[in-house]
Amino acid sequence: MTGNDKNRAYWKKNLQYLGILLAVWFIVSYGCAILFVNHLDKIKIGGFRLGFWFAQQGSIYVFVVLIFIYVCLMNRLDKQHGASDRQEEE
Repeated sequence: MTGNDKNRAYWKKNLQYLGILLAVWFIVSYGCAILFVNHLDKIKIGGFRLGFWFAQQGSIYVFVVLIFIYVCLMNRLDKQHGASDRQEEE
């Protein structure tokens, strides 16, 4: 594989990760907090309706978790493609 092909494969995989993670974020923040709120409100967590919880807290927690997942995925992808920061310093 040439350098240009490696770069394309790297960015293709990066965009796949971004697309999947943004779709999850959209589904949780928009779907659970707005579209499915009536169905989720039938379930209670700590005395609060689940739809309300997703609108106020849940989507933020999911977003933070998605950031950590993205960091782990990108670290692994960088190592696979030889683009990690540690290799550049050596």
